[in-house]
Amino acid sequence: MSRTVPSILESHPSAGRDALIPLLQEIQAEHGYIAKDSVTAVGRHLGLPASTIYGVATFYNQFRFQPLGRFHVQVCRGTACHVKGSQGVFETMQRHLGIGPGQTSRDGLFSLEVVACLGACGLAPLICVNGEFHGGVTCASVVRILDRYRAEAAA
Repeated sequence: MSRTVPSILESHPSAGRDALIPLLQEIQAEHGYIAKDSVTAVGRHLGLPASTIYGVATFYNQFRFQPLGRFHVQVCRGTACHVKGSQGVFETMQRHLGIGPGQTSRDGLFSLEVVACLGACGLAPLICVNGEFHGGVTCASVVRILDRYRAEAAA
């Protein structure tokens, strides 16, 4: 069972402003994302306004404010993927899933993340679903890939 936000904060009794990012990282590691009430609790603990906590957390793309979907989809937007059409693939994914980057579908099945590079440029354009790479994707094939994961969830 994951630790609660209050127990995480209690384990850092004399934390100051310099502990903000490590606290947010620890909370996200335990819960998978930073909930609104977590932002408020961290602010109270550090004596900082919630707007400051939120401002710092939104500055860094490592922090999420929604739980990840069952299938976390990363689309590579690196140079090789861009040149080979990842923008069109990404737009198709957004339309098909009905979500944008950093969002999770209402059914909780899919979350979508844009990444700078997945490090497999020879497979461009590339997406990664829960660590499984799919290379050479097209607008048509990405729909089939996503539908396969949806069917897997329904089985």
